[in-house]
Amino acid sequence: MVIIAMKKRWKTAIITLSDKGYAGEREDKSGPLILEMIEEAGYEAAEVVLLPDEQQMIEEKLIELCDKKHMDLILTTGGTGFSPRDCTPEATLAVATRNAPGIAEAMRYASLQITPRAMLSRAASVIRNQTLIVNLPGSPKAVKENLECIIQSLPHGLEIMKGMTGECGRERSIQSKN
Repeated sequence: MVIIAMKKRWKTAIITLSDKGYAGEREDKSGPLILEMIEEAGYEAAEVVLLPDEQQMIEEKLIELCDKKHMDLILTTGGTGFSPRDCTPEATLAVATRNAPGIAEAMRYASLQITPRAMLSRAASVIRNQTLIVNLPGSPKAVKENLECIIQSLPHGLEIMKGMTGECGRERSIQSKN
């Protein structure tokens, strides 16, 4: 008899950070794109939020989603550039319990293959307790490119973070001798 471990649907929150979107002056296109992409990849979209570029509000929402709502993954979009109002990385780093820089580095590396402007991204990727937080850019095109780069590797990292896997991290078949 062979029993195969069932894949977990990762409980995910999406936060769009945009002053104009929050004020109703601009339609959010990046948040819905993330929603579509994660659902297609088998993640559970548990919460979708739109906030202004206000660091304290962002920090409070991240803490709530991590500590009270126990999200496995939070994907943010927007607020990662050089604008004086862009504060997503600062808010993300402020709530982190551990850094996970490789994810943001991989996104920048992949984006640099497309545009030299990728080096201007200040996106962060961190862990807060048992939640992975990843900052994505604000434009739909960049969201798609960056999320495509990481989405297949995230479950392995989430499994490790949650203590669900051994050293090699592969799903294992358990064979019984019956």
